[in-house]
Amino acid sequence: MSDTRSRTITLTVPGMGSDHCAGIVRKTLERLDGVSEIQTNIANHHVSVTVEEGGPDGNTLKGAVEGAGYDVAAVSGGGQQQIRLTVPGMGSDHCAGIVRKTLERLDGVGEIQTNIASHRVSVTIEAGGPDGEALKRAVEGAGYDVAAVQTEEQEAGDGDAEIEEAYLAQARKRLIIAGIPATLIMLLMMPHMFWQPIPGYLAIVALLAFPVIFLYGGAATHRSSWRSLKNGTFNMDVLISMGSLPPYLIGLVGFITPMTSFIEMGATIMTFHLLGRYLEALAKGRASQAIRRLLTLGAKTARVERNGEEVEVPVKELAPGDIMIVRPGDKVPTDGEVVEGESHLDESIATGESIPVYKSPGDSVIGATINKEGRLRVKATRVGGDTFLAQVVRLIDQAQGSRVPIQEFADRMTGRFVPAVILIALASLVVWLLIPDALRPILDWGATFLPWVNPEAATPVLAILAAVAVLVIACPCALGLATPTALMVGSGIGAERGILIRSGEAIQTFKDVKVMVLDKTGTITRGEPTLTEVVAAEGVEESRLLTLAASVENASEHPIARAIVDGAKERDVTPGEVSEFRSTGARGVSGRVGDASVLIGNRRLLEEEGVAGLEALDDAVGKLEAKGRTVVIVAADGQALGLVAVADTLKEESVEAIRGMHALGLHVVMITGDNERAARAVAEEVGIDEVQAGVLPEGKVDAIRALQAKHGNHVAMVGDGINDAAALKQANVGIAIGAGADVAIEAADVTLVRGELTGVVEAMHLSRATFGKIVQNLIWASAYNVAAIPIAAVGLLHPMIGVIAMTASSLSVIGNSLLLKRGFTRANPQGDTR
Repeated sequence: MSDTRSRTITLTVPGMGSDHCAGIVRKTLERLDGVSEIQTNIANHHVSVTVEEGGPDGNTLKGAVEGAGYDVAAVSGGGQQQIRLTVPGMGSDHCAGIVRKTLERLDGVGEIQTNIASHRVSVTIEAGGPDGEALKRAVEGAGYDVAAVQTEEQEAGDGDAEIEEAYLAQARKRLIIAGIPATLIMLLMMPHMFWQPIPGYLAIVALLAFPVIFLYGGAATHRSSWRSLKNGTFNMDVLISMGSLPPYLIGLVGFITPMTSFIEMGATIMTFHLLGRYLEALAKGRASQAIRRLLTLGAKTARVERNGEEVEVPVKELAPGDIMIVRPGDKVPTDGEVVEGESHLDESIATGESIPVYKSPGDSVIGATINKEGRLRVKATRVGGDTFLAQVVRLIDQAQGSRVPIQEFADRMTGRFVPAVILIALASLVVWLLIPDALRPILDWGATFLPWVNPEAATPVLAILAAVAVLVIACPCALGLATPTALMVGSGIGAERGILIRSGEAIQTFKDVKVMVLDKTGTITRGEPTLTEVVAAEGVEESRLLTLAASVENASEHPIARAIVDGAKERDVTPGEVSEFRSTGARGVSGRVGDASVLIGNRRLLEEEGVAGLEALDDAVGKLEAKGRTVVIVAADGQALGLVAVADTLKEESVEAIRGMHALGLHVVMITGDNERAARAVAEEVGIDEVQAGVLPEGKVDAIRALQAKHGNHVAMVGDGINDAAALKQANVGIAIGAGADVAIEAADVTLVRGELTGVVEAMHLSRATFGKIVQNLIWASAYNVAAIPIAAVGLLHPMIGVIAMTASSLSVIGNSLLLKRGFTRANPQGDTR
C-alpha cells in the first residue's frame, strides 16, 4: 500500500496511440526512483503516475517520457486541488477582502478567487496544503459561516479534447506538407522510368524529398527515434527512420556513380507513415468518443433561487441544497430531488431507455436528463465529481485504461518486437549480400505474379530493398491496438445502453461465467409489497371487502397496509373515514368504519377475538400461502368477510431475463434471506434452477464461496443492496442493479443503470462480443506480422507496398473494433462479431 503522502501526476501524451507505445512509456517511468504505480490509458492519452514523497516532480516525469520519444502536451496533478467554499455572509468586496486575507495566511494556499454574487470562494491548494475543513475553520474564525465545502481534483476534460484536436491538426499538417512533394515525385517518377528520362531528375527528386524526410514532415519521427534509441527503448518510429533515412542517403550516391535511386522510396515510406498516423488518430478518435460525448451532455448553466429571485449561474458553482428551476425542455443541471412539480424526464443518456420517466416530489433525478413538459423545482444533492454523470465518465475512463489478462501475450511480443525486426532486417541484408544465388530462385518464382519483383536487379539493390521492406512491413502498433480499441468501443456501447463495465479483466472473466447468482428482493422482485389477490366470502361483495380493508389500513404506515390501500385505489375503491383505530403490533389492526367494527389480521388474532366463518376461508389461505403470499383476513362485526393477499411481485422482465440466462447456458441460483416457501414460490414462477433461502447477509459470502468451490471460479452475482456488497466482491463478477445502493455499485464489476435484470443478459453478450473482437484483433495482428516479415525478408515485397500494408494492418484492427457498434444492437444483442 502506498504512503498516504504520495501524489498522483497525470501526463497527457498525444503520441501514445497503442499499447506498444504505452509499454515503452511505462518501462521508462519505472526506472525512476520514487515512482510506485503507473497507469496508462491510450483512449485519452493519459499516463497517471503515483509518486512517493521525495520522488520526481512533473517536469522530471515529462523529461523522461520525452526522452523515450514521446511529446508531453500537459502535466497536471501533483497533489494540487481546488476547494470551493460557499460563504453566504460574504456580501461585499470588504467581506471578500477579509476572507482572502484570512486564507492567504495559511501555508500551501495558492490562488484565491472570490465571487460575491454567488458567495463562492475558490482556493487552489498546493501539495501538502490545508484541506477543506481547515479552510472552513479559518473562514469561520474570521466571523463568516461556511454553508458548503466542495473539493474537486483539477480536471482537464475540455483541455483533453483541445489537445486531441491539436494533435490531429498537427498530424494533418505534417501529412499535407509531406504529401504534396511526395505526389510530385510519383508524377515525375512514372514518365522518367517508363517513357523519357527527365534531365536533372535525381537532383529534382532529392530536393522534393528533403522536406518530406528531414523537415516538418519527418523531423518529429526522427527526433522520436533518436530519443527512443538513447533511452534504450524501441518504438515504431525507429523502424520508419531506418526505412526512410538510409534509402535517401544511399540514393545520393547516384550523384557520384550511376546507380538505382532509392530516394523516391524513402519519401513514399515517410508519407505513408504520416498518412497512417493521421488515419489512425482519426479512427481511434471515433473509437474513444464515448467519454467525449458524455462530457458534452451536461448542462452548462443552471437557474437557481437566490434571495427570492431566479438567477442563472454556471453549473460548476452549484452547491448541495441549491434549489434549481428546471423548465420544460431544459436539462437537469445536476443530480437532485424533486421538491415541487410533476413531469416526465428523458433519462435515455443514463439508462438507454427512450421512454420518459414520470417524476414527482420526492423522486430523485439525474443531471443531464431532459425535462419534457412540467416545471420542476429540484434540490441539488450531488455536484461536481460526485454526480452520476461524473461517476459514469470515471468508470468508462477506468475501463478503457484497464488491462485484460490476455493482453499479457501481446505485451510480451511487442516488448521484444522492434529489436527483433531490426535483427531480421540486418540478417536479411547480410544473407542477400553473401548468398544471393540461393535466394534468386524465389524471386524468379515471385516475378511470375508480382509485377514489382525484378530478379535481374543488382545484388546490393535487392539486399537494400529486402532489409527496408522488413523494417516497414512490421507493425507493433497493430498488436498494441488490438485490446484497447476493442475496450474503447465496447465500453462506449455499454455506456449508451446503461451497462457500465468497470474493467477489462471483468470482460474476460464475464465471458466464462457458468453460474449466475441472483438476490431476490429488489433484483428478481420489485422490493415492495403489492396487493395481488382479493377473495370475498360467500355472499360478500369484493368492493365492500376492499373498502373496509382500505379504510382501516389507510390509518397505518405499515408497508402491507400501504400495499392494500394502493391496490384498492388501483381497483377504483376509495377508502372511507375510520375512527377508533387501534394497532395490535405485528398481528393486525382494527377500527370503526361507519357502523361496522372492522378487524384485520392473521388467523390467530381473529380466532382469539371469536370471529366466525374462518373455516370457509382456510382452503384459500393455504393455496395463497403456498404461493408465497402474505395473507390477512378481514372481518366486520364478528364475521369473516374474506381475505386480501400481499406479495413482493416480480419485475416484468424477470422471467424473460432468466430465460435469456438459460439460453446462455448459465446455472441460475437465487440466494435470499426470505423464508423457504416464499423463495420457492418465486423460483418456480421465474424458472430458477437452485434456491438457497434464509441466508443472512454475512452468509451470502459463504454461499458464493461454496458455489465457487463446486463450479470453479466462474460465479457471477447480481445484487442491489448494502447487504450484497461483500458478496458482490467475493463473486468472480459482481453485477449491481443501478437503482440500488451506492456501496453495491462501488463493489461491483458491472453496473446496470436501468435496474432491469435483462441487462445482465445484454451485458454478457457485450462482454463476449468485446472479448471476441480482442481475440480477432490479436490473431490478425500476430498472423499479419508472422506472415509478412518472412515474405519481405526474401525480397518478395517492395518497401512501398510494405508501408501501405503496415498502415492497413493498424487501420484494420481499429475498423474491426468499430464493427462492434454496427453489430451490437437491441434487435440483435448478441452482436455481430464477425
